[in-house]
Amino acid sequence: MTTEPAEAAEPGRDPEAVSRFVEGFAAQLAEAGMQRMPARVFAALLASDSGSLTSAELGESLRISPAAVSGAVRYLSQQHMVAREREPGSRRERYRVHSNQWYEALTSREAILKRWESALSEGVASLGADTPAGRRMAETLAFFEFIDGEIAAMMERWRVHREERFGRG
Repeated sequence: MTTEPAEAAEPGRDPEAVSRFVEGFAAQLAEAGMQRMPARVFAALLASDSGSLTSAELGESLRISPAAVSGAVRYLSQQHMVAREREPGSRRERYRVHSNQWYEALTSREAILKRWESALSEGVASLGADTPAGRRMAETLAFFEFIDGEIAAMMERWRVHREERFGRG
């Protein structure tokens, strides 16, 4: 299947190479657990110079239905990987991937970790910290607390590194 993002025809771009990238990266994302159609839509957005395409552009370039685009964008929006924007003076929506999409996706997980930590704390209290199940629950809680702290520290290091490498933005 040929995938030709809207900007694949831009000077200096090889449409076949862009297509191979989009489909190949989407396959990698799907292999890692992302649903196939959202992976394809995300890769197409990532490969566009503007980082933004309409539903029609996505449907045409990926050869998928408007319903498939809608479902993929809904999933990606819930994962904080794309944002919906209205085109000025139009009723059409554009879907945008931001340069810091990985940062946004990871930091949105912080709220999930906090909820899990809260639930695990309740589990330790209800099971008893000295029981085998309570100790297992406490170790799981300690793991998530550790991960939460590491993610926060890592994201701060990333902000500094990104600014040094790419400037503010």
